[in-house]
Amino acid sequence: MSAAKGELFSFVEGMGRVALLAGEVFRSLFKTRLNWSDLIRQLHFIGYKSQFVVLTTGASTGMVFCAQTFFQFHKVKMDTAALSVVSVAMNRELGPVLAGLMVAGRVGAAMTAEIGTMRVTEQIDALKCMATHPVDYLVVPRFLATVISMPLLTILAWLVGIAAAYLLAGKLLGIEEAFALRHMYFYTDTQHVLMGVIKAVVFGALISLVSCYHGLNCGKGAEGVGRATNEAVVHSCIAILISNFFLTLFLRSILYPA
Repeated sequence: MSAAKGELFSFVEGMGRVALLAGEVFRSLFKTRLNWSDLIRQLHFIGYKSQFVVLTTGASTGMVFCAQTFFQFHKVKMDTAALSVVSVAMNRELGPVLAGLMVAGRVGAAMTAEIGTMRVTEQIDALKCMATHPVDYLVVPRFLATVISMPLLTILAWLVGIAAAYLLAGKLLGIEEAFALRHMYFYTDTQHVLMGVIKAVVFGALISLVSCYHGLNCGKGAEGVGRATNEAVVHSCIAILISNFFLTLFLRSILYPA
């Protein structure tokens, strides 16, 4: 029990320090001149190179969710509603959450390892000696690139997931394609899309801040970098899952007022 309390206290303390880093990043956004070459390089690494894993995740999730929905809806003769359920779920929940988890595993680990190695080899201390703020030089480009890339990757997951579900429904499950599309258009609202995009932006900010924080505060040596990388991925995934619950409640009250 005491070990669990210690882990919880450490997690809460870490999130508080991440919040302080977030405040420093937002101040830097308005005070410093952005290095566009670093931003473009990070966009290529975070956004472009993450497409394959997001495509695979979106397609497999869309097909599996469509099949499971069809098996249940077929019992009550609601086959054509399966695609609409996939569309709403992918837009509101599955798309941003799964894309965020995949990006946290791929990009967050690499981000933490890169910055952590710079800290261990005293490159960050060298930046300070040259009057270069590490947050301005290292964190801000990664933060902006992740915040920009996450909504685009989430939209990609939507499109691929819904397209894969549509092909499965029409070609293999025998669902009438015209009625399935009509129901999907009818039940999918603009608010669903907006909710998913807002969640993707928040998840991107959390991934970059948590990963950069662990990289800047990693321990000494290869063991310290490895431990920081592992903690960054775990804490990023936990932050995504917890924040998703509260974002769902908050955005539901804003976008769907009583």
